[in-house]
Amino acid sequence: MAGGPSGTAEGISNASLAWAIIMSAFAVMIQGPSALIAMSDWLHTFGDYDPTLNLGVDGYYLKVPNKSLVVSILSAGTFFGALLAYPMGDMVGRKRGIVCACVVFALGVGLQLDTNWTTFVVGRVIAGLGVGLVSCLVPMYQSECSPKNIRGLIVGLYQLAITIGALLAAIILNATKDRLSHAAWRIPIAVQFAWAFVLGGGMLLLPESPRYLLHKNRVKDACAALGRLSNHPADSPEVDAECAEIILALKEERAIGSGSYVDCFKNTQLKNGLRTWTGILLQGWQQLTGINFIFYYGTTFFASAGITNPFIITVICDLVNSTLPSIRLSLTVTHYLLNLACMTIVGVQLIDRVGRRRLLLIGAAGMMICEYIVAIVGVTAGQIAADGAVNLAAQRVLIAFVCFYISFFATSWGPVAWVITGEIFPLNIRAKGMSLAVASNWLWNFSIGYATPYLVDTSTKGQPNGVATAALHVNVFFIWGSTCLGCLIFTYFFIPETKGLSLEQIDLLYKESSIRGSEKYRREMIMADISHARHEKLEATSSHGDSSEV
Repeated sequence: MAGGPSGTAEGISNASLAWAIIMSAFAVMIQGPSALIAMSDWLHTFGDYDPTLNLGVDGYYLKVPNKSLVVSILSAGTFFGALLAYPMGDMVGRKRGIVCACVVFALGVGLQLDTNWTTFVVGRVIAGLGVGLVSCLVPMYQSECSPKNIRGLIVGLYQLAITIGALLAAIILNATKDRLSHAAWRIPIAVQFAWAFVLGGGMLLLPESPRYLLHKNRVKDACAALGRLSNHPADSPEVDAECAEIILALKEERAIGSGSYVDCFKNTQLKNGLRTWTGILLQGWQQLTGINFIFYYGTTFFASAGITNPFIITVICDLVNSTLPSIRLSLTVTHYLLNLACMTIVGVQLIDRVGRRRLLLIGAAGMMICEYIVAIVGVTAGQIAADGAVNLAAQRVLIAFVCFYISFFATSWGPVAWVITGEIFPLNIRAKGMSLAVASNWLWNFSIGYATPYLVDTSTKGQPNGVATAALHVNVFFIWGSTCLGCLIFTYFFIPETKGLSLEQIDLLYKESSIRGSEKYRREMIMADISHARHEKLEATSSHGDSSEV
C-alpha cells in the first residue's frame, strides 16, 4: 500500500510530510481576545457607571449578565457554526468550506469594531459562526489528508495554532490595554483579520480532501488530489491501491446505513452510536477540564486573588500553553522564573509515540491533582487578609500549579481530543459525527463561559444594580478537579487506542475489538499489516471469519 495520507505502509514520502506541515501552518485557529472586559476604554464604552459599587475602573463596570453575554455569546455562535459544518463540508467541500468560514469570521470581526453594544454582540455571534465552522472543518480536512504515522502530530498542531492565537492575543492586549482611546481594544480585535486571511488564502493553495472526493464519487479528482499529497502520479499503482482501500470501506458503510443523522446513533457493526457518543462526550469533557476558566476569566480571577498585574499572569499562562521554553517576567509582588518547556509542542509529538488513550489518562490525572492543590491552597493560605495583605508564598503556589495544570492540558486533552474526534468516525457519517461532537464542545464552552461569573464573582445582592452570585472564587477549582476525575473515568471506558492506524483500520478496530482490548488488537493489526481489503479477503476464506486471530 502507499505511504500517503491513509496508507497502510509504515513509510511516508517527503512530499506527503511536506503537505501535512503546510496544512497545519495554514490551519491557524482564529483566537479572539478574552481580556477586553478588564480594559478601561472598553468599560467606558460599553460598561455602566456606578461608583458606589466599587467595581471596574473609575466607577465603570460591566454587569454580571452583560459579562456573561459578551464572553459566552461567541461560543453560542460557534455551536451553530459547528452544526452547519456538516452541510458546508459535505455539499461545498472541506477546502471551500474552510474558505467560506473565514469570510464569515471576517464579517464578524468587522462588526466588533463598532462602539454600539448591539452591533458588538452581533459581531461576536457572526464571528462565532465562522470559528465553529473552522473548528470542525480543519481537523476533518487534516485527518483525511494526513499520513497515518503522523496524523496525531498534524491534527494536534491544530491545538498549537489555538494556543499561538491565545498567546498573541494576550501579548497584544497587554501592549494596548493602557491606551486611552478605542485603539486599546480595536487593535486586538482587528488583528484577527490576519488569521482569516492566512487560513482562507492558504487553503486555496491546497488540494481538496481525496476522501471527500471519493465520497462524492469523483474518482479521477480524488486520484489527482491523493497524488499531490503522496508525491505519486495520479495513475500510479500506489494511488490506485489507496483509492481502492477507501472505496471498499465506503461501500461497506453505505451497505450498513444511508449516512443520515439517525445512522450516527445506530449501534451497527461499525458501532456508529458508540463512536458518535464518544465524540460528543469527549469534546464536552475537554471543556469541563476548566481550561477556559483561565483563558476567559484568568485576568479578573487573578486580580481577585490579590495579584496586582493580572494581565501579565494571563500572558504567563498562554506562554506555558504555547511555545516559549523559559521566561522571566517582573511582577509587582515578586519575580518568577518559569522553566516549563514548549508544552503543546511536546504534547503533539507525544501523540503518535505515547498514544492517544495513555496521554488522556495521564493528563486527566495530572490536571485533577493540580486543581485540587490550587483549591486547597486558595481557601487556606491563599486567602487575602482583612487588612489587604497577601501571602506571597501561597500566590507562588497558585500560579505554579495553574501553570502545571495548563501544561498537563497542553500535552494531553488540548490536542488529543481534536485528534480523536477527527479520526474515529467512518467516512459516510464523518461530517455529521464531527459536527455533533464539535457542537458539543462549543455548547459546553458557552455554558461554562456564561455560568462562571455567577459562580466566582463577588455577590452584589442588596446593592443598587446588584446581582446575586455564588461567590465561589478559588473554590471553583474543587469543581474543575472533580470534573477531571470524570475525564479519567470516561477515558478508561470509552477511548480506544488508535495510534498508527489508518482511518479505515480504525473502522476495523471498532468492528472487531473492545475499548479496553484496543491496544492489543491495534498491535496485532500493525504486526500483521491488516488493511481493510485484506480483512475482507480473510473473512471470505476463513471458516471462522475471525480476523482477530491473524
